[in-house]
Amino acid sequence: MPLLVAFVVIPLVELYILIEVGGVIGALPTIALCLLTAILGTALLKQQGLQTLARARHNMDRGDVPAVELFEGVGLAIGGLLLLTPGLATDVMGFACLLPWSRRWLVAVALRRMRFYYGPPPDGGGTPPEGSARRGRRRVEVIKPEEHRRGPDD
Repeated sequence: MPLLVAFVVIPLVELYILIEVGGVIGALPTIALCLLTAILGTALLKQQGLQTLARARHNMDRGDVPAVELFEGVGLAIGGLLLLTPGLATDVMGFACLLPWSRRWLVAVALRRMRFYYGPPPDGGGTPPEGSARRGRRRVEVIKPEEHRRGPDD
């Protein structure tokens, strides 16, 4: 079903919107609008990409994992692809992935839907949080380098 949407429904929606907008403002201004959004999107993608990279480097310098920045990078890549796709609806979705406040909201929604769980449970007990066991997810134990102990065979 997602492939049907991606390859059939989205182009049809784009075509409908382009025809309607072209009927109101004309064909050449509609084409110019599509080119303008691509140019503005490329500039915004470069600026936001560099800012996200700088935040990731800052987190790594502090010894933190830049997890949110990695997800924002994926959002930026998706936004860039959507802006390169001809059409106005995909441009709106692409700009939503590029603007910092909407991208952070989309990343937060995606992370909540994925329900990642690493390390010991927050309650300190030995069982994973409610819901993770029912869905077949395993608890992943993260071993930090300073906690790794070598055995007699190492």
